[in-house]
Amino acid sequence: MRKLIIVPVLLLLLAACSPQTLGVVDAWGRPSPSAATNAAFYMTINNPGEADQLISADSPACGVTELHEMYDKGEGVMGMRPVEGIEIPADSTVTLQPGGLHVMCIDRLEDFSPGDSIQLTLEFQNAGTMTVDATIRES
Repeated sequence: MRKLIIVPVLLLLLAACSPQTLGVVDAWGRPSPSAATNAAFYMTINNPGEADQLISADSPACGVTELHEMYDKGEGVMGMRPVEGIEIPADSTVTLQPGGLHVMCIDRLEDFSPGDSIQLTLEFQNAGTMTVDATIRES
């Protein structure tokens, strides 16, 4: 009888002590006409653990992949520029979304049609490499 109680308790303790890892949900991108050479990917990054940073991204569907942000250039004009990393604070959720932070696909190598799934490899400073599939949809 004691063994039956001890095993579940040990499993709960192990689960509580194991490091919590980053999770990426709802990765997506917009359809891109064949004439467009660039596209962007968006997602939500959940971080239940310690602070981390998204430091790079890669995709076989893109010639070059960069981390970007939109910013206000003034006089009602928005601009876009690369960033060296995207901070993922401890115990937080960071959303990459249109008009803000995003993964930029430069020199797109294939059409992005609704329903397609595009593979992205994300590299985090502490959590390491994570591969996700981004669904192509309107929004």
